[in-house]
Amino acid sequence: MTAWLLRMGLGLALLLLAALTWVWLRQERLLFFPEPLPAEHRFDFGADVQELQIPVSGGAVLSALHLRHAEPKGLVFYLHGNGGNLQSWFATADFYRRAGYDLFMLDYRGYGKSSGRIESEAQLRADVRAAWDAVAPRYAGKRRVIIGRSLGTGPAAELALQVQPEQLVLVSPYLRMVALMRQHFPLLPTWLLRYPLDTAASLRRWQGPLLLLHGERDELIPAEHSKQLQQLAPQGRLVLIPGAGHNDLQLHEPYLQAIKQVLP
Repeated sequence: MTAWLLRMGLGLALLLLAALTWVWLRQERLLFFPEPLPAEHRFDFGADVQELQIPVSGGAVLSALHLRHAEPKGLVFYLHGNGGNLQSWFATADFYRRAGYDLFMLDYRGYGKSSGRIESEAQLRADVRAAWDAVAPRYAGKRRVIIGRSLGTGPAAELALQVQPEQLVLVSPYLRMVALMRQHFPLLPTWLLRYPLDTAASLRRWQGPLLLLHGERDELIPAEHSKQLQQLAPQGRLVLIPGAGHNDLQLHEPYLQAIKQVLP
């Protein structure tokens, strides 16, 4: 009986070790949900939208779209969430077109027509910076707005610290990824997480204009995250969207009005 219990215990320990090893090595599958597009896919968002390719480390190439006006008021540099691709995310182009702002949006590695795959937080941050460096210089002297949504809020806050835009907007942000891990995977040890994505650490140091937008009914990233982030950056304005969840903010007029106010 004792030997049987020992074998059972050893088997369970090995299963647990295998599960933890899988999470350590494959956690990108829990964080990122890319939807690839074929290389021959053609975006059709209007003649004023250019498709760009941005070389990054390791020989990968990021796919990006750039809405350009003849005389733009400034640039909106947009980092999207962890699902989909530019085909769905760039559907908001008309809003920025009417506002008179150029819109630049990239697909992360493995998303849309971007090659490669996300392998580390350092790589993700470097890719975001490479995309910024490819487009931002042409907007010297104009208003530059960085918008991050959901997954994109952590990299957006860190990028803002580096490049000091005129406005930072975080839509459905998280305090840090470990807080979401405790919420959605409470049985997993937090030391497994290789993507800290610590938005809070960035906002503690951010002194510029900040707008936080969050749906009051968001169950994926509760609005409490934005409330705590505002405490770290008290100069920020927090707008809670009544009736909105995580994926439908753009359908609510208070959200659109708040965005318009930072695009004078």
